[in-house]
Amino acid sequence: MVRLSVLDQSPVREGGTGSQALHETLDLAQLADRLGYHRYWVAEHHGGPMLAGPAPEVLIGPIASVTRRIRVGSGGVMLPHYSPLKVAESFSVLAGLFPERIDLGLGRASGTDPLTQYALQRDRRDAAPDDFPQQLVELLAYVNDTFPDGHRFARLAELPGRPETPEPWLLGSSPQSAIWAAELGMPYAFADFIAPGGETIAADYRARFQPSERHRFPTTAVAAWVIAAEDEAEAWRLAASSRMAFKMLRRGRLIAVPPVEKALRFLESEGEVVGAPPPGRRLIVGHIDKVRAQIEELAGGYGAEEVIVVTITHDHAARRRSYELLAEAFDLPAASEPPPDVAALPA
Repeated sequence: MVRLSVLDQSPVREGGTGSQALHETLDLAQLADRLGYHRYWVAEHHGGPMLAGPAPEVLIGPIASVTRRIRVGSGGVMLPHYSPLKVAESFSVLAGLFPERIDLGLGRASGTDPLTQYALQRDRRDAAPDDFPQQLVELLAYVNDTFPDGHRFARLAELPGRPETPEPWLLGSSPQSAIWAAELGMPYAFADFIAPGGETIAADYRARFQPSERHRFPTTAVAAWVIAAEDEAEAWRLAASSRMAFKMLRRGRLIAVPPVEKALRFLESEGEVVGAPPPGRRLIVGHIDKVRAQIEELAGGYGAEEVIVVTITHDHAARRRSYELLAEAFDLPAASEPPPDVAALPA
């Protein structure tokens, strides 16, 4: 049985606010926890009106506080922006507060445009070096307390949340990320929703995998766009909102997630077929029976034990319903007790 998890990018709908989007993230996390999803990751994006989550390390604590059993983590922290020690300290605190529930998903991409990337840099005299492999090794040494004797940073590995530690993952959408994950013995999550067709990359990760102290065997997850509904046509209608938003993004125009009718008019003007995915993208959309079959096919193609579901709709209730249908279709283990209280969604 394929494990199901959630990647939430905290989408901001047209006519809504970032505050509403963040409260909806808390609401959806509680639902995912109650329905039996395995983990709940929040993404890092900067400098745009569509996604309200620039700081996973800030969101993870509130999410873990209002859920009981689901793993919570980053999908991911864009490590080139940050000091490895600061990331290690932040996630050590989270792991200490929420033992055996915190994931540290790491990415190499900027998660934003060049101007915002520049604004995020502390030292703006020169472009930041592309030293991601060195950053990653240093971060893992803090988390795993594996600095060699005599290393000048060894004493800094006495992190505040010990003995609890987060579970590091490497996220990627390219062959190089798979190589690093394999060499370091890390779990690997491939972003099929960004770069579909990564089955050979996932296979290469498994073939190259070197056992580590944490992991003797490779662990693969794949993240995919999914919208499920009771009706095939309704699912494709709902998908129009995210399709328009991301088409505009590729043109350099950042917009909030538009309402369905507006998005349908846009797709029609572009000559796109509403009931089929655009060329070059994989969208798992439709009636729940079809969606389940496609998710299982996707997991099989990647050799993945887990599928991480990304769902963006204009209507938050439709997003909730899609995750409910998936949980029913995959017979996830629903919780028997109510979740902790959470503040009501803003009007």
